[in-house]
Amino acid sequence: MSHGAPESSGVDVRERGAAKDGVPQTLDQRLFMQLTCFQCGPTLPPPRAVERLAARLESAGMPSVIYEDVNHPRGVAVLGFSEDPADFVEKLRPASSDEELVGLAVRPELGMIGRTYSTGFEQDLAFWLLERPRATVLNAAWPWAIWYPLRRKGEFERLDPKEKAGIMREHGGIGRTYGDADLAHDVRLACHGLDQADNDFVIGLVGKELFPLSHVVQSMRRTRQTAEYMEKMGPFFVGRAVWRHAGR
Repeated sequence: MSHGAPESSGVDVRERGAAKDGVPQTLDQRLFMQLTCFQCGPTLPPPRAVERLAARLESAGMPSVIYEDVNHPRGVAVLGFSEDPADFVEKLRPASSDEELVGLAVRPELGMIGRTYSTGFEQDLAFWLLERPRATVLNAAWPWAIWYPLRRKGEFERLDPKEKAGIMREHGGIGRTYGDADLAHDVRLACHGLDQADNDFVIGLVGKELFPLSHVVQSMRRTRQTAEYMEKMGPFFVGRAVWRHAGR
């Protein structure tokens, strides 16, 4: 599968993982994810909105999750995901603009979009880029979710590569500890040029309980990346999954 520029252009847009038998893994596929948040108007009860959205998304074959918004009594959100971003326009948009959802208003301040990306160390590149994010958000044992964008300070990108790697190891080590304990599981997305607010990344944290997701965010505040090189985080969406569809 090839969506990148021709090799003769000198630009290589493939994702790269750890070498296998001395040969680096490469893949020109990635998973796009988009969170769209809504407010139900007075004539549209949230349970009805969830029911109708679910029916339309399933009919369209759109892999997705519907969340109830913890911080808004009439709020719901749809997390759609696909390797083809055209699905957001051709499947997700029609589903949310159904005539029976006239009372559904988009909350653009909470919109998020990003793509999975490699760090160069993945032992199974396809699993980390395509399979793990899907399995994480679709896991019925992990209904709680926190999604938020972030932007690093420009100084971080000018650091020596070895120093940057050390900073990221500190940050990633905390995340792995929570994951190994089945307290919080992450989805990491890059959104350079995709995000309306010029953010760099979108982070999803999911788990079986809400408190550990807040706790891992608190723990990350002590890392160098967050304490010294984070320019902005949020807004935060907090939700509980009420419907999931793996697509077709």
